[in-house]
Amino acid sequence: MRAERIGATGVESSGEIHQPCGQESPANGLPRQLKFSQRPARNRIQRLLDIAGTLLQETETLARDKAFTEEANRVQGLNVSEGIDFYAEVERFETSLIRLALDQTRGHQARAAKLLRIKPTTLNSKIKLYRIEY
Repeated sequence: MRAERIGATGVESSGEIHQPCGQESPANGLPRQLKFSQRPARNRIQRLLDIAGTLLQETETLARDKAFTEEANRVQGLNVSEGIDFYAEVERFETSLIRLALDQTRGHQARAAKLLRIKPTTLNSKIKLYRIEY
């Protein structure tokens, strides 16, 4: 196999004219294909899978951030003058955090405990105490 160089004129030794992507070729008036489509199909599919994975991770992060923001807004909206049941609020907050961690780890308790930075036995006891189903 022989490598051919493109000279300053933009003409290969084979006589083919090369133009930057996106410009029209003078011969047929059709736009040239993008470089992405010139790659082998396997590389394009892998790149699309990588992009889809990145988008999925970003979506999960945004959903988690939204849940934390909603919890923070709820705590700020509490009416302190009427009194607050501290233990009920702690239970509600812990329950939502545990559910969020279990959703993130697809129910894997050891990973959820690591995410929450607590021991797996502590997480398991809180799941039983609060009767959390996932």
